[in-house]
Amino acid sequence: QLVESGGGLVQPGGSLRLACQLSGFTGETFAEYAISWFRQAPGKEREGLSCISKSGQYIYYDESVKGRVTISRDGAENTVYLEINNLKPEDTAVYYCAASPRYSLNCVIYDYGMDDWGKGTLVTVSS
Repeated sequence: QLVESGGGLVQPGGSLRLACQLSGFTGETFAEYAISWFRQAPGKEREGLSCISKSGQYIYYDESVKGRVTISRDGAENTVYLEINNLKPEDTAVYYCAASPRYSLNCVIYDYGMDDWGKGTLVTVSS
């Protein structure tokens, strides 16, 4: 089970660190999954933002967020983090994490490449 947290209301220019915990996973199981982050803004399609491979050695950022986002994983906590800086009103969305065991060395950020999804956490950027 994937559980997102860390969303909330933040002012423009602020930062947030979202967490995706793989609840019920052992440390070994956590290491078998590449993790990806997506978001869906009101009235828009879900879009992929970033992903991190099983080992953490391969990381990908979509051009829409590159330079403002950092993804990382903590094996001891079975958690993947997504830090977003310089938040803008257009970053307002529900943020989801997703997992897949299919990718040995890399990761992907398209919907059909995922096997398990969290329920999302809402981020609202407003003054």
